[in-house]
Amino acid sequence: MTGRRPFKELRAHLSAERQARNAEAAQTMLRDMALHELRQAREKSQEDLAAALHVGQPAVAKMERRTDMYVSNLRRYVEALGGTLEITARFPDVNVAITNFSELGEPRDPSGR
Repeated sequence: MTGRRPFKELRAHLSAERQARNAEAAQTMLRDMALHELRQAREKSQEDLAAALHVGQPAVAKMERRTDMYVSNLRRYVEALGGTLEITARFPDVNVAITNFSELGEPRDPSGR
């Protein structure tokens, strides 16, 4: 190896403060991702996702390029990655979970839950 060292070794030589800043920056990046970045972070290929969604790989590629989509399609995408989709409206004084995007056919009580 010509002057190359494992990242783990380089990180070990950083100050605790620098390591903490790096960890915080990584968490910030994880909070804000495009769909293709989310899929890659979950170590899934478009083919993997297409199989889980019962669509072709080009449909997944198209979904990842969209700037606007149905909530139900976004929910299916996230669930195919093993997650759940939650939609929250944020106001200065309160955060409100929006609940009327439940799956079709899922029973709802009269109070909207």
